[in-house]
Amino acid sequence: MSGPTRAIILAAGLGTRMRPLTNNTPKPLVKVAARALIDHAIDRLVQAGVTLIVVNVHYFADQLRQHLAERDDVEIRISDETDAILGTGGGIARALPHFEGEPFFVHNSDSIWAEGYGQALARMKARWNPDEMDSLLLMAALVNSMGYEGRGDFLMDSEGRLSVVPEGKLSPFAYPGAAILHPRLFEGAPNGAFPLLMLWERAIERDRLFGIRLDGVWMHVGTPEALTEAEAFLADLAPA
Repeated sequence: MSGPTRAIILAAGLGTRMRPLTNNTPKPLVKVAARALIDHAIDRLVQAGVTLIVVNVHYFADQLRQHLAERDDVEIRISDETDAILGTGGGIARALPHFEGEPFFVHNSDSIWAEGYGQALARMKARWNPDEMDSLLLMAALVNSMGYEGRGDFLMDSEGRLSVVPEGKLSPFAYPGAAILHPRLFEGAPNGAFPLLMLWERAIERDRLFGIRLDGVWMHVGTPEALTEAEAFLADLAPA
């Protein structure tokens, strides 16, 4: 399977909206359908042919390290942010040396989905074109999303080009936390903490930010209520 074989899972957040479940454990270790959130992400990446996964850690980092050490189906490296949280952009920037200049997946640790037709990450690999793209984002239709309360993250045209949602407008699509990034996206990026959105907005200005629609149901597991909703949905999908 061609395309990226490396990835980063963003797992350094404090998980404040998931309290009290995160009072004594990091959010990536909260279980959905009897499996830690981060294992759902790892499983999906491995299925897509990823052989190296970097995980950034900060909150209850030792718990995450111990849990990840139990995985023997993929090489996992830790990007330590215990000194300071660097945000989505700064966290990835610190981990860039692990990718050796190659494009890579980024996957949020609190995002899961039920596949529709085909497999989302495999479809992303097939669509990825580094000659015209700096980043390719998975995009979920709001009508097929759970646990998301925003107004949509980007507009997407018929060719998949993404653009900023104008003030006062809505988009039918949300970003469900999975993307392919080329390291050149980080050229000229600031030091320290910054959001990945800053770089995506620059890519939009260069007409190099694209999306591909998720064929399935996305579950943003960011609160205890969203966790309960996701559990119920997945239970209905499970064979009797």
